[in-house]
Amino acid sequence: MNSTRRAAPLGGALRAVPLLFALAGALLAQAAPQPASSCDNTPAWSPCELVFELSAKAAAAHPDPYSSVELHAEFRSPLMRTYALPAYWDGGSRMVLRFAPTEAGHWEYRLTSNVPEWDGLTGAFTASASDAPGFLRVANIHHWATEAANQPHLWMGASEMDFAWLEDADFRAVVDARATQKFNHLRGLVLGEGAALGFRRPGSPDLAHFQRLDQRIAYINSKGMIADLVLAPSPAALLRLLPDPAARLRFIRFLVGRYAARNVTWQGLEEFESQAGARALLAETGALIKQLDPYQHPRSSGARVTSAPLLDDGWMDFAAYGAAGAAVGAIEHQLYEVPGVALEFAREDTGAGKFGPNDVDAAELRHRLWTATMNGQYPTYANTAPAARSTDSPGARAMTVWFNLMAGTRHWDLEPYFDVDGGRALALPGVDYIVYIDKPGPVELTVEHHGYDVYWLDPADGTLSARRKWSGQHFTGEPPDRYHDWVLRLVRETTLESMNRSYKFESREVPVQEIVIDPEKVPYEIEQPSGALAAGRAAHFSAKLKRTSRATRAMLWMWTAEVTADHEGYRVLGSAPQGDFALPAGLAVNYPATALLRLYAINGYGTVYMVAKGYDLNQ
Repeated sequence: MNSTRRAAPLGGALRAVPLLFALAGALLAQAAPQPASSCDNTPAWSPCELVFELSAKAAAAHPDPYSSVELHAEFRSPLMRTYALPAYWDGGSRMVLRFAPTEAGHWEYRLTSNVPEWDGLTGAFTASASDAPGFLRVANIHHWATEAANQPHLWMGASEMDFAWLEDADFRAVVDARATQKFNHLRGLVLGEGAALGFRRPGSPDLAHFQRLDQRIAYINSKGMIADLVLAPSPAALLRLLPDPAARLRFIRFLVGRYAARNVTWQGLEEFESQAGARALLAETGALIKQLDPYQHPRSSGARVTSAPLLDDGWMDFAAYGAAGAAVGAIEHQLYEVPGVALEFAREDTGAGKFGPNDVDAAELRHRLWTATMNGQYPTYANTAPAARSTDSPGARAMTVWFNLMAGTRHWDLEPYFDVDGGRALALPGVDYIVYIDKPGPVELTVEHHGYDVYWLDPADGTLSARRKWSGQHFTGEPPDRYHDWVLRLVRETTLESMNRSYKFESREVPVQEIVIDPEKVPYEIEQPSGALAAGRAAHFSAKLKRTSRATRAMLWMWTAEVTADHEGYRVLGSAPQGDFALPAGLAVNYPATALLRLYAINGYGTVYMVAKGYDLNQ
């Protein structure tokens, strides 16, 4: 590796004195600090480190390197792609550039720094080839692929929010178990609450915490899993540790420097809806990550219901969902051209007890898993007990059943399908239809006229019924029994195999519909509330159907409210045609305000409607 400064050509007088030339060259090489490690022979998509130590003079000028030292590198690939990356402080006078080459071959880099002896330093190394799939990217509007191999990625995550603080043996037991169960994401916090913060004090990161986190993310990646990194539990937690923009910039630079070269996603906060100002905070930190991360790892934020209100700010590239129910995910899938990930659709009670409304038994968790799937979302599992003692739970086994089925589909081509009665469906029309029947009974499905292989799957244990052949356009049938939920699959197996050989990751065009807002065409109207609204106080909401049909019998509803003047984004109030909902106080910054109430609905044919109405909002 060459990591010396490139000197300008020297004049004829110096060429006439070879000994002086040699001495000058030696002194120049001494003056240009070299990194204490090399990236030579690093496999593509694997991290390597260039380590720099501040000289005594530079250390005296920068007694707090975390706060004051700026060091960046521009790496240029064999195909002339440029990746700009910040270094991170790793204790004492040590600064580290952690970089993952994305191609085999000759790489060059150039440093910029406010430390004069590093500024302008150049170097080179050679990366070796590898069969690594590469980092994650959005593909085909609502789906995922890996960058290097251009292969579809079937996201199945597990939440272990405190994985950074687990005992070593427990941490490894969790990761090993989840990898065996075919999970390929593990989600957890970077910063915590209480004693487990990640900072010794505001503005001063706890280096031992981040060095431990380094090792744990590396171990997660070594098991073929992506680390989904959540910055902090809430806006308040993040602001306590990073109270001003300068502190947040330093920390995001530190964080991206440490983890951008790993296989990660960025997920903002565990939830943001509880606090006014959260949208601006996430827009600021999200924009910094987008700016500083040269690999552009996927970005979003966790949410109690949905992070889609933040999409207009431009830093997110997927929407994330909490326990949102069927309606929110189904409707927003039709509204937004980004993937959806159900980050915590429920938590399975694995023996610790139920602490909230989203802590459920295995049967309800399975129902929510398949509901999210029929909405076109990718799932992330969670449970309530210490994970190392409860990894082999019924809910986790049901997740593996889910993965095994979906991995045998062209899941990157599947979209919600509405020509079904008695269940909810995904389909690649004419090739593959998957129907979830929550309450067993008759199911009717209209398909393209072909011959199909028909299976019934028990989603709890993966038991498959005997295959039978069926041909036609209108399938009717019942599951093998009525004791539990079932999954029905109609598939043209030989056609699917042929497509996988010929098309590989070629994808069909995904249609994006226009929302119907013409009052003459919308089959409902907002009946209540009437009069002014008060934040935090329950009010009765109701929709009135203007006409009924087969399509309106299967409507899914979503009420949202937004104070557009304060730029906090909308909040989901409810998902029923009527009920009592309260507008959260964090919806507005300034009171009194004007709230815009929107009522969305999706009918049985997949058409999305919206009506809106304005209200005075007081505290």
